[in-house]
Amino acid sequence: MAIKRTNSESLFSKAKNYFPGGVNSPVRAFKSVDGSPLFIKKGDGCMIWDEDDNQFIDFCCSWGPLILGHNHPNVYNKVVETLQNGSSFGAPTRLENELAELILQRNPFIDKIRFVSSGTEAVMSALRLARGYTEKDKVIKFDGCYHGHSDSLLVNAGSGLVTLGESSSAGVPASFAHETLVLPLNDIEALKACVEAYKDQIACAIIEPIPANNGLLLQEKTFLLALREICTENNILLFFDEVISGFRVAFAGAAEYYGIEPDLVTYGKIIGGGLPVGAYGAKKEIMARVSPDGNVYQAGTLSGNPVAMAAGIAQLTECAKPGFYEDQAQRTIDFIAPINAHAKDKGYDFEIVSIGSIFWLNFAGNKTIRKAQEINPDMTGFRHLHSALLERGIYLGPSGYEVGFVSLAHTPEILQKAAIMMCEALDAIYQ
Repeated sequence: MAIKRTNSESLFSKAKNYFPGGVNSPVRAFKSVDGSPLFIKKGDGCMIWDEDDNQFIDFCCSWGPLILGHNHPNVYNKVVETLQNGSSFGAPTRLENELAELILQRNPFIDKIRFVSSGTEAVMSALRLARGYTEKDKVIKFDGCYHGHSDSLLVNAGSGLVTLGESSSAGVPASFAHETLVLPLNDIEALKACVEAYKDQIACAIIEPIPANNGLLLQEKTFLLALREICTENNILLFFDEVISGFRVAFAGAAEYYGIEPDLVTYGKIIGGGLPVGAYGAKKEIMARVSPDGNVYQAGTLSGNPVAMAAGIAQLTECAKPGFYEDQAQRTIDFIAPINAHAKDKGYDFEIVSIGSIFWLNFAGNKTIRKAQEINPDMTGFRHLHSALLERGIYLGPSGYEVGFVSLAHTPEILQKAAIMMCEALDAIYQ
């Protein structure tokens, strides 16, 4: 039985008069799945409710930042306490120091950090820093990794091993994109060929060490280690974009998980408890080039916003507790194991892939997918499953390329219930 959408449909109809496509971010338009987008009015724990009072177990978690779940009492109380003193000053506050100290004391890969207002802004700023520090212009990017919508990184790959990026959005000049060298993931030979051809021009190699914006493209550690070695040998900065993986698979992100040290790193809204925030960091000699100390300019009126800092302090204090990430990973494994066993027993061409508390619905059976071009672009299976899950009370992001997330609020009992619902939904679409 289809869920009630009357109020959401009415709101969406009005929204189309106000916003392009009726939304403020494209994936929200539900174009990849069935029906109109759901307008969410409330979240608590691992649950969300839409404007038609449908209740869902939420595995989107605001696309990852809500690692404690919605409305966690510690985060809520810290935000309310901070708001008593005002919401924004455009001046330094004690809270910025507290959050920076909390992060830096537990992260051996960076000495200094700069707070900004989004993951895109963090990547854009760190990329400028890489170019300013090295005095080189070109950037290696890997096909299938998303780094926000700044112009020089909004590119895709052409043909061949070493290609100049091509704009993947109108409004991005070709000259911007051509400073970006696009390579396939998990291909050491392509990487070596690129560096050989352009090594004196490359400022940095940027990668999601756990690519999670275009499927969950888990890389072989040997590839990441080779990337580190090649960058070191050729004076190229290794740039880990940890907007998704940072504080999600380990406190210090994929760098800690794999034991690989990047030269530059970026983080996203998880460091602000879901509020608008991002950050970039590096060793002190690199960060010394950032203004006002150095000549690489970057600024932001809402950078270090006290409410976001307060939420981040509350959230990351929980994440820093012993065993937090081990528990997150184990509950995720326990959640997906019976679903995968059910799919295998039934002969369904389906498997959930996971790392830490991140998971992805893979409709290629048990085939290991490490490159973007290996994903089947036919998302019919996901579209049908998404609808079947909504009908049963499970909310996932409305795109088969996106990943899901388990939060602290997803108890073993709720995850067991969700696994049963997932198996029922698979039966509904495959039989």
